[in-house]
Amino acid sequence: MRITVLRSGSKGNCYHLAGSGGLPLLLDAGLPLREIRERLKFSLSHLAGCLVTHEHGDHAKAVKDLLKAGVDVYLSEGTAKTLAIEHHRLHTVKPRQWFAVGEWHVMALPVVHDAEEPMGFLVCREEERLLYLTDTAYSPYRFKNLTHIMVECNYALDILQKNVAAGLVPTAVKDRVLRSHFSLENVKEFLKANDLSKVQEIWLLHLSDGNSDAERFKREIQELTGKPVYVA
Repeated sequence: MRITVLRSGSKGNCYHLAGSGGLPLLLDAGLPLREIRERLKFSLSHLAGCLVTHEHGDHAKAVKDLLKAGVDVYLSEGTAKTLAIEHHRLHTVKPRQWFAVGEWHVMALPVVHDAEEPMGFLVCREEERLLYLTDTAYSPYRFKNLTHIMVECNYALDILQKNVAAGLVPTAVKDRVLRSHFSLENVKEFLKANDLSKVQEIWLLHLSDGNSDAERFKREIQELTGKPVYVA
């Protein structure tokens, strides 16, 4: 699998996933369609579809425009209702059930976020298995035979606490972050609880602008796992 980051973070999230054959996928659509077109060299016809985790704008901004452009979009029923979209290319998926998007086999997984039925995705093709897990406070899941992991690593608790003490982060914002986003500490526990024997690379996603440290996060996850780590 080849992972290309179009954008990651609170200003927008969108990733391009390509296999050795068949049509590629988009993971989330949190950019204006114009920017997605530019990054994909003005061609959307080669996409098998787009998987959308939840309705927040930094993940779903371009959903309506992608549908109009002829791209199939897959999301939960709760997300579709919140976005108030009806379209023949819009597909609602059920949690913990496999579905096909072109040559990709996908399972949607419920996550813990302040949205209406947010999901992560397990994406498989041939012998490769990618986990896409973003905007969640933690993961209750255990996996075997993963080859690629894309996981949110939004903040470190010590950095967040220092910013709260310095008056840089309001208490209400801190409470939402703790309830809705994956911390460095929780990512470490998640990785320790899973079988990483076949993992080829780990991508850290959706880092906070003020409550993260990209170099530290990359170093600590590499030391923990012994795997190549990339920061989106």
